[in-house]
Amino acid sequence: MQDLLDVAGLKKSFGSVEVLRGVSFGVGHGEVVSLIGDNGAGKSTLMKCITGVHRYEAGEIRFAGKKTEITHPAESRALGIEMIYQDLALAGRQDVASNIYLGREPLRRILPGLPLRFIDRARMERDAAALIARLGAVIASVRYRTDRLSGGQRQSIAIARALTFEPRLVIMDEPTAALAVREVEHVLDLIRQLRRQGISVVLISHRLTDVFEVSDRIVTLRQGRVIADEATAETSMSRVVAHIVGAA
Repeated sequence: MQDLLDVAGLKKSFGSVEVLRGVSFGVGHGEVVSLIGDNGAGKSTLMKCITGVHRYEAGEIRFAGKKTEITHPAESRALGIEMIYQDLALAGRQDVASNIYLGREPLRRILPGLPLRFIDRARMERDAAALIARLGAVIASVRYRTDRLSGGQRQSIAIARALTFEPRLVIMDEPTAALAVREVEHVLDLIRQLRRQGISVVLISHRLTDVFEVSDRIVTLRQGRVIADEATAETSMSRVVAHIVGAA
């Protein structure tokens, strides 16, 4: 079967600095691919090119078998690509439901025939709770303020918000950074749940234990190039570390 995402020969420079030097890799349908590499390897720049934040100078991106020119984040979202950044971009003083539907709140009319509409709070809370349940996450109430929740619960909210756009591919940037062990396992379960639902995932992470826990494949970048693209079951921690540091 053809990959959902196929990146071929992508190049990107900032001034005289070459950040991506002909990167090629793919992500299959319902596959979890980990993108790893040392700081400055080009991981975040690559993902920002795929999501339309940066314009690439050369190469090709194909999504669902079709060549696409992604020049704006709205275009990647329309294709079905969502990126969850490390800071999650949540409004801490707002509750769970408000964060999931921030800027896209469901509306209803109070009186028929009048153009004035108000936020349908009941529907928003009901739909938000359904999304949280779909992920198998545990949040007692969608009325809880987000800044009072744990790191793993906040990741659940960010993923639930991404699901409102019905994505086919979710990119996660360091989702387990600075989390306690129990919270890390919760986030890894969320990734597994996305895979079970047929949603592809690109996981950017420095935590190799997490990478080996959930990945189907591991793609290693070094100095803007793909050094290795291996099935997780066919490689080892020491081999991956050697790729990262340039010893293999």
